[in-house]
Amino acid sequence: MLLDWHNIDTVLLDMDGTLLDRHFDDHFWLEHVPKRWAAKHNVSPKQAREQLHALFRSQERTLNWTDLDYWSDRLGLDIPLLKLEVEHLIAVHPGVIEFLTYCKQHNKQLWLVTNAHGKTLDIKLKKTRIGHWFDGIISAHQVGLPKEDNHFWAELQRFVTYDPARTMLGEDSETNLQTAQEYGIRYLFYISHFSSTCTPVASDSFATLDYFTRLIPVAGESAVRIISSGGINNHVC
Repeated sequence: MLLDWHNIDTVLLDMDGTLLDRHFDDHFWLEHVPKRWAAKHNVSPKQAREQLHALFRSQERTLNWTDLDYWSDRLGLDIPLLKLEVEHLIAVHPGVIEFLTYCKQHNKQLWLVTNAHGKTLDIKLKKTRIGHWFDGIISAHQVGLPKEDNHFWAELQRFVTYDPARTMLGEDSETNLQTAQEYGIRYLFYISHFSSTCTPVASDSFATLDYFTRLIPVAGESAVRIISSGGINNHVC
């Protein structure tokens, strides 16, 4: 793909796995919450992981998936408080600040569009201090639909006025990129290096980036050529 920044007005960016290291989220939901739940119910960590992982999967592609209040009620745990116990794992991916700086310097509309719950946003934005880069921050909980829903990107227009043909979206979810593609968003990038603990895997369907610095042209230029594989191998995490 040849990306010419003269053709882009709006940049939409996901948060977890895209701008921030998803190692925090994976560790929290797959290890830390089961550990605390196991202690509360006097069961083994292995048993807790098996039960909770199945429960979590039952809510995929719904707003409940990221709703901290829902999970606090469902599990009988203070989920926001538990997040603070491991907040030291929250981290910004390499190259993100450089990319955000480039977008602002070139007067792009810059929006954070995430499935994350408001309480998660509060914790992560306080920790990372990236919120000031954006013209606005929209949670799927405000829109009333998860990004996996085919109607999400049209509903987003109630909050962000954008021309899909002149919009770029960066995501670590191929499902979300697919719904965006169906709506007509033209410039779609899959972020393969979503976790510092995983080996990047190139997408078969979308232009693939390991880091956002690949989208920054050399000085004095406005275009950059993206090679989808980008040297990324095909090993899974």
